[in-house]
Amino acid sequence: MDSLDRQLIDALRSDGRASYAELARSVGLSSSAVHERVSKLESSGVIRGYRAIVEPSAVGLGVTAMVGIEPGEYGEDAVIAAALDAMPEVESCYGVAGDQAFIVKVRVPTVDDLHLILGALRAIDGVARTRTTVVLSTRFEGRPNRLATEEP
Repeated sequence: MDSLDRQLIDALRSDGRASYAELARSVGLSSSAVHERVSKLESSGVIRGYRAIVEPSAVGLGVTAMVGIEPGEYGEDAVIAAALDAMPEVESCYGVAGDQAFIVKVRVPTVDDLHLILGALRAIDGVARTRTTVVLSTRFEGRPNRLATEEP
């Protein structure tokens, strides 16, 4: 991956709907060259997909919480991760170092729903306890960080 690929990735992270012509203008290549580069980035797995960014409260998900998952003595990370993956309320899951094996981002409609999902998280085989932080406001989220344009 060279600096042009990094510039294309930055441009697509800022606007995933940009046309090849717009991308070509931003990096100084032809549209066909940009199309070829983007296709290679997609096929190699560097670009994994494109998504709509949705306002959670606008679709009825007014409560966000970060939940730490601490496994018990015999808790298996793979079993816990599979159970977390099956829960649609779990938006993101991070394997972490420390007492907690995972931190998950949960989005639900109400505090009552949060109470229910926390019970479901604690009921996962191998989970000893959870630690919950309720999000009061989101200052920013999911913003694309700029990639270094220089080659390593």
